[in-house]
Amino acid sequence: MSSKQAAVRQAVTDGLRALLPDLEKLYTDIHSHPELSMQETRTAALAAERLRAAGFEVSTGIGKTGVVGLLRNGDGPTVMLRADMDALPVRETSGAAYASTVTATDAEGHLVPVMHACWHDMHVTWLAGAAALLAQTRAAWKGTVMAVFQPDEETAAGAQAMIDDGLFKRFPKPDVILGQHVMVGPAGAIGGRVGTITSAADSFQIRLFGRGAHGSMPQASIDPIVMAAATVLRLQGIVARELSPTEAAVVTVGVLQAGTKENVIPDEAIIKLNVRTFDEGVRQLVLAAIIRIVNAEAAASGAPKPPEITPLDRYPLASNDAAATQRVADAFRGHFPAERIREVGPASASEDFGSFGSEWHVPSVFCSVAAPILTFTPRPRRPTASTISRPTTIPGFFPCCIRRWRRVWKQWWLPHAPGSRHDDRRICPGGTGSLSCMNSWSMSC
Repeated sequence: MSSKQAAVRQAVTDGLRALLPDLEKLYTDIHSHPELSMQETRTAALAAERLRAAGFEVSTGIGKTGVVGLLRNGDGPTVMLRADMDALPVRETSGAAYASTVTATDAEGHLVPVMHACWHDMHVTWLAGAAALLAQTRAAWKGTVMAVFQPDEETAAGAQAMIDDGLFKRFPKPDVILGQHVMVGPAGAIGGRVGTITSAADSFQIRLFGRGAHGSMPQASIDPIVMAAATVLRLQGIVARELSPTEAAVVTVGVLQAGTKENVIPDEAIIKLNVRTFDEGVRQLVLAAIIRIVNAEAAASGAPKPPEITPLDRYPLASNDAAATQRVADAFRGHFPAERIREVGPASASEDFGSFGSEWHVPSVFCSVAAPILTFTPRPRRPTASTISRPTTIPGFFPCCIRRWRRVWKQWWLPHAPGSRHDDRRICPGGTGSLSCMNSWSMSC
């Protein structure tokens, strides 16, 4: 990194320490008030308020609840920074002072608990902090910052909703698109790679039809529960027996619903499943196998009509541009210790972040920022005396993440913020990661 780049980076990040108390308040506020997908009105309002206060041109209601802010600062590159806003239908049991007690009505009309169980509250806080710092230090850089607060990542609809609502026509085309996500790992480690970074995902509902009967007369039925059970078992053979050992895929059945009474054979069953793949050819093979198996099991059971297979959502494969990823990695290495910058394998998690770059034909980079989990017990390679009686569970997954992230914030951001007496650049990269990337594209000052 050149001395000019280092000076710009230092000028921008010097103001971080003063912002941290306010950013922690923002984080706990958002965590306490989570909102389901496409219901993020309060969070969007907070994001818009922050952007306006920083001097951004703000547009709201993009893709229903999305927010876009533009900070124009002379000639130079346009960099899009993206954060997702929605929460999940999960009950929080952390006991934290800022724990969520929110309930909301989901898209199917059910009253559900709501929690930021996938760190989107942290993502919103990061982008708000990056936007504030960049606005305060406009003398140090040139170009345009495009801050995008996206709705509905959790059902893969938010990015496409913003695109369909004219994102590409209403706003300047960026030179690069950057995104981050908290992932499990050692605190403060940053992960990334060239090429595929997150998997493609496809979810389906399968409705199997049978013929109902009293439990005492099974001969009068075509049992959809047996049909569904056989289908679930057969689906497990796709990855085990139809893919090469060098190919990767995940087929998960997360829902099997049928019947309401133990002595009544129902007339239909519902299966919901999820597929993760890293290659389009493998994806097509797996999806074709699912259709073949579902129809074959129904036919083998004598189903009165073919199954209904309904797509639920789809996440595209997210791929990091080689040149842009190298530039981001160089920026990170210029700011953080080398051991904290790690090349990782493709994640089986999925993200709709990739839609922005692939459909806009813009290079994009998606990286991870690690947070540890206190109660995770890894599955042993073979049983031992100490593990046979202790099941592998993650009982405190989300609550412990929240508590640990608060501790990380205190221990890394505050003591090691630039300008502090402990400044050794081992800073938790939540806010400054985006800034380091941004600075690598803003050298036209």
